[in-house]
Amino acid sequence: MTLSTLDAGIVLAYLAGIFILAQWVSRERAGHKKSAQDYFLAGRALPWWAIGASLIAANISAEQIIGMSGSGFAIGLAIASYEWMAAATLLIVAKYFLPIFLRNEIYTMPQFLERRYGSRIRTLMAVFWLGLYVFVNLTSILWLGSLAISYVAGIDQTTVLLCLAAFALAYQIYGGLKAVALTDIVQVTLLVLGGLLLVGIAMDRISDGAGVLAGFERLRTEIPGHFHMILSPDHPFYKDLPGLSVLLGGMWVMNISYWGFNQYIIQRALAAKSLGEAQKGVLFAAGLKLLMPVIVVLPGLAAVLLVPDLSRPDAAYPAMMSLLPVGVLGVVFAALIAAIVSSLASMTNSISTIFTLDFYTRLGREHSQRRIVRTGRITAVVAMLLAVLAARPLLGSFDQAFQYIQEYTGFFTPGIVTIFLLGLFWKRANEAGAMAAAIGSFVLSVVLKLAWPALPFIDRVGLVFLLATVLAVAVSLFTARAPDKDFIHTEDVRYATSSTFNIGAFAVIAILVALYASFW
Repeated sequence: MTLSTLDAGIVLAYLAGIFILAQWVSRERAGHKKSAQDYFLAGRALPWWAIGASLIAANISAEQIIGMSGSGFAIGLAIASYEWMAAATLLIVAKYFLPIFLRNEIYTMPQFLERRYGSRIRTLMAVFWLGLYVFVNLTSILWLGSLAISYVAGIDQTTVLLCLAAFALAYQIYGGLKAVALTDIVQVTLLVLGGLLLVGIAMDRISDGAGVLAGFERLRTEIPGHFHMILSPDHPFYKDLPGLSVLLGGMWVMNISYWGFNQYIIQRALAAKSLGEAQKGVLFAAGLKLLMPVIVVLPGLAAVLLVPDLSRPDAAYPAMMSLLPVGVLGVVFAALIAAIVSSLASMTNSISTIFTLDFYTRLGREHSQRRIVRTGRITAVVAMLLAVLAARPLLGSFDQAFQYIQEYTGFFTPGIVTIFLLGLFWKRANEAGAMAAAIGSFVLSVVLKLAWPALPFIDRVGLVFLLATVLAVAVSLFTARAPDKDFIHTEDVRYATSSTFNIGAFAVIAILVALYASFW
């Protein structure tokens, strides 16, 4: 494939426009220099629409669009549970987690752990998150993004990968989180528009011009096995999405860890101008999550009929793009690049936030605000270079990269959820219990994977979460209390939410019930 002059012009106009916009929103008042709070938390002044859009833009990237379309091609609509259950998870995060985080002015998740438990768990988890973000998340975004762009534009993948990394750095390195969050409403608008255009054209082609609904009905008729949300034990991909465990088991653990305790995601809500604004923003993101399977899963389903002879599932989305007419391809291609660039920028900003605020500023001497911001920028560059070097060796051999990411993170997320839930809601939990859960989660996951290889990883995540929680509770009860290490205030936290939030949350839940009832 090659882009037409019109398509290339659309893409270049997007790249130039979003770069200029990012620099414009990052400008400072005359005489004002960026502080650490400005750079890493956008001055704690983000409005709800920026929070919600940025949550989705950070989440939906190459690993989602390419990876989930690939899983849609191979597995079917069931992979949409990652999106739809995330909507329900976001409501929990907004109502029960954010009030505590914002009341205590938390700026990083490792910082919360130190203020709740002690310094050892902060250091351990900060190291873990840095490794995960650089060598799993950042590499996967770069690899899958460059794979898609290379396929569509006919450019060497290595060249694309290097250009993506350079542009994402240039896009956000001056403004930090503010540059990312305040431009993400444009990114998300383009992402939704491009995704809907692709799906609409694909459905119309499937129906031979009879319309989108007719195309969707033909899909349901000709590949009915791809439209079950809850897979039966005899399904070839049951191990990836093990039936009712998706609704009642380990996927809750995965989602709560990702949306509630993941610096890369939660940093936007921590930068809100108020708790109410943060909760409205998260509700906005939950509503957008209901729409995401249309954009990231349906193309893979359509590919089953339109391009059935794919060499690998992750080629489904790029193959669908090759069917688009001139002009529309440029818009959809720009939307894909928007998702990739936004996620790369968000990830590098979060990496620099954790390294700078959880390591550099704790070296024992005073650091000027200018030096802290500069360290954050240097960290972003180093992280991106590491990801560029690691992308091909780590991800080049996987045909469903989204599943790889979930499998890998599943070794650690049970312990993370245990540590945070006990830290938020059980005052007797101590650092010894938290360390036991963190280390035990990895050890138990490895043991279960080796001793019980047939156990689906989602079931393993749920089982390890229960075992890690029992371990953390037992160790906490059998070791001394440490109230002198707990500086998190919860006694005056209010969990009441506004009528707007309550009505919106009810609507999200009602839609989820209807979706699962329709596609059970």
